[in-house]
Amino acid sequence: MMKNHKTTKLALAAGAATLATLAPQVHAQSSDALIDKLVEKGILTVREAQDLRDDADKDFKTAFQAKTGMADWVTGYKITGDIRGRYEQFTTENPGNSLANGGPLGTSGIDRIRLRYRLRFGITVNMEDNMEAGFRLGSGDPKSSNNSGGNPLSNNSSFSQNFNQKPVYIDTAYGKWTPINSGSWMLSAMIGKMDNPFKFTPMVFDPDITPEGVAAQGSYLINDKHSLAFTGGAFVLNDAYSATPSATFPGSSESPFIFGGQITWNAKWTDKWASSVGVGAFELVNNQRLTTYEVPTINQGNTRDQFGSLVYGYLPVIGDASVTYTLDTFPFYNGTFPITLAGEGMDNPAAHKANKGYWGGITFGKSGTKKTWDLVYRYEYLESDAWYDQLVDDDNIAYFTNLPKSSDGASTIPTSSVGYVSGTNIKGHYIRFDYSPTDSLVLSLTCYINSLIDSQNGNEPQSSAMHFMADAMWKF
Repeated sequence: MMKNHKTTKLALAAGAATLATLAPQVHAQSSDALIDKLVEKGILTVREAQDLRDDADKDFKTAFQAKTGMADWVTGYKITGDIRGRYEQFTTENPGNSLANGGPLGTSGIDRIRLRYRLRFGITVNMEDNMEAGFRLGSGDPKSSNNSGGNPLSNNSSFSQNFNQKPVYIDTAYGKWTPINSGSWMLSAMIGKMDNPFKFTPMVFDPDITPEGVAAQGSYLINDKHSLAFTGGAFVLNDAYSATPSATFPGSSESPFIFGGQITWNAKWTDKWASSVGVGAFELVNNQRLTTYEVPTINQGNTRDQFGSLVYGYLPVIGDASVTYTLDTFPFYNGTFPITLAGEGMDNPAAHKANKGYWGGITFGKSGTKKTWDLVYRYEYLESDAWYDQLVDDDNIAYFTNLPKSSDGASTIPTSSVGYVSGTNIKGHYIRFDYSPTDSLVLSLTCYINSLIDSQNGNEPQSSAMHFMADAMWKF
């Protein structure tokens, strides 16, 4: 009887090992489920199950290396991405442009509707010694003739130009090393074009920004209820060397860049209550080389002179806080239900006026898995020179009837825009609803209702604008 039991155990173990080597999907799901079932039935011990998993991992890696030519030091690949379709509408109560104030003909406040899509596809490679490298490709519309194309604030591509082929850009390309990842400490360093390592909201950084430079991230687990997370980074905004200097734009190798840091205290007080408090600061260096001639100008709102140069420096201090209460259940929601009150504020002492920003809001639920949803509301107030306008949320728009004026109150700023424009000097409401009918699909409705804070020295009428978006996103 004992011999038969042992033979059965070996046969089942061999079958599980064979199943584990067939394919990545089977390896990750079916073999683990079978091994768990064998442990549950008492056929395998927990130790034997772990040994079997280890052997299966080695067998799978050996087979995968043989099939793909994967280097010995590569431990795995991960493919990720998403495809999103969007309906977008802009409306305003603005009655039209004012030619007396310098506005061009044909820029009256009219509704605008457009359809867009977004594609992102990336690969992450994990290697021995805690090394990682990755890249992601993303769609996007060309934005400016004075650079290589693409919009640093968006991967959206508009339906246009008689079904023409759409460009694809490098969205991220980075290397990462995590020299410490044991016990209570974690520390990693990155270089390249990367997902934003900072955890600030779109009032500070547009969600689609992928900065270029170096960054370090770390965390410290104080105990099972409290932890600290910290981030530091330095990112280059432009290679500012000019081979043909002029009196207005002298030659220089002093490239403009941003450096800063952030630290956050996360706490889980009980199974129901959690909180987060953070503070950070940034400095924009060599901003004289961020003229409207030298870098893409997607947003507007900062105070600029007649040459398109920034008048003030940017040295904002930013604080954020949130508190979350989790309900055990909630109607029409799968799982525990979080409710979060949150806010964020900033102050830029390098500008002597219009130098503050803040938002406050509430979030019900959290989408992302099957039959979950969230509802978000916040009110945001972002003054002109609280922060560099080219980094903030490009969906947060206001309506400009006339061209903005420079700091001398007369000359218009080069390449500035009329119509629906995002950036700073904007206040208003943000409402979003997301629903996940499956793990892979998220349906979203988003609405911004905004107006200008300052009327641009009397250059703009007071009016409101609405930006509405309906999205369907498939993630993989």
